[in-house]
Amino acid sequence: MKIFLDTANIQEIRDGARLGVISGVTTNPSLASAEGIGNPESYKAAVREIADIVDGPISVEVISLDAKGMIDEGREISSWIDNPWVKIPSTKDGFEGPFRFV
Repeated sequence: MKIFLDTANIQEIRDGARLGVISGVTTNPSLASAEGIGNPESYKAAVREIADIVDGPISVEVISLDAKGMIDEGREISSWIDNPWVKIPSTKDGFEGPFRFV
């Protein structure tokens, strides 16, 4: 079984990592906003900090709603860290976008 924390709270992630039971982290802009991470640069910095704490995959959701924006944003997110999983919304553009991204 793999356990992923679903949070943008850095302390929760540190605590989970110390226990040695988490496989990775999932996060999204809403979770980040709840932690006071409100702009793209601070979101990027938080994702990088999470990657420094956790060895496993970090799932990061795009904000864009159109296919091109999702692709561009997904590529950008992929450049932030070595272990990203880019989350795409389950919309028509979300289903089409990843095929152009790969």
